[in-house]
Amino acid sequence: MAGHSKWANIKHKKAATDAKRGKIWTRLIKEITVAARMGGEDVDSNPRLRLAVDKAADANMPKENVTRAIQRGAGTLEGANYEEVRYEGYGIGGAAIVVDCMTDNRVRTVAEVRHAFNKYGGNMGTEGSVAFLFQHCGQMFFAPGTNEDALMEAALEAGADDVVTDEEGGIEVLCAPFSLSDLRASLEKAGFKAEVAEVVMKPNTETVFAGDEGIKMQKLLDALENLDDVQEVFTNAIIED
Repeated sequence: MAGHSKWANIKHKKAATDAKRGKIWTRLIKEITVAARMGGEDVDSNPRLRLAVDKAADANMPKENVTRAIQRGAGTLEGANYEEVRYEGYGIGGAAIVVDCMTDNRVRTVAEVRHAFNKYGGNMGTEGSVAFLFQHCGQMFFAPGTNEDALMEAALEAGADDVVTDEEGGIEVLCAPFSLSDLRASLEKAGFKAEVAEVVMKPNTETVFAGDEGIKMQKLLDALENLDDVQEVFTNAIIED
């Protein structure tokens, strides 16, 4: 099926991620540590840990960093005890925002998240206030020019839930959250390498922002993403250049 263009947004996000490599490593270390603590240190039997290790490889994180994070999660190395916490709220024009954090101090984290919302024109909501507007899923993006028919056939055969092409020819493949690593491996074996592959909260509907409203919304999202305890920020806002 076809959808509107998301490719510019994907390229922007990828460039921003590449520019913040050191911070990405810190977030991945937290994710690996928590995944190992919750599901064990065996990558093959812990799909969440496998996803985190795959992301670490994509980010060129040294293997010894990954190993130490797994050992901290498994309890064989000392380290901070992180817990997951999610905050929900509203941005410019009531746009929905979900903020996933990992923290060793909830009081600090909630204060920082609330301050960012308030300072940049948003406001925090209660638990469940906007999360129902999103779908938890695995998501891959393939660049325009990818053979759509061949990718769709390979993806659906490997267990994908949906394949969506946008106006620029970028292709989005969706799957169950912890099927992502297996699906990605199957598609790479078939010759398809994703530009982006991650587990996300995908909005069921989207709101397009442009001009001053878009600038304000981007400032709010940037402020949230730059907080040390924030792992991911999801929104139903699409910000046009």
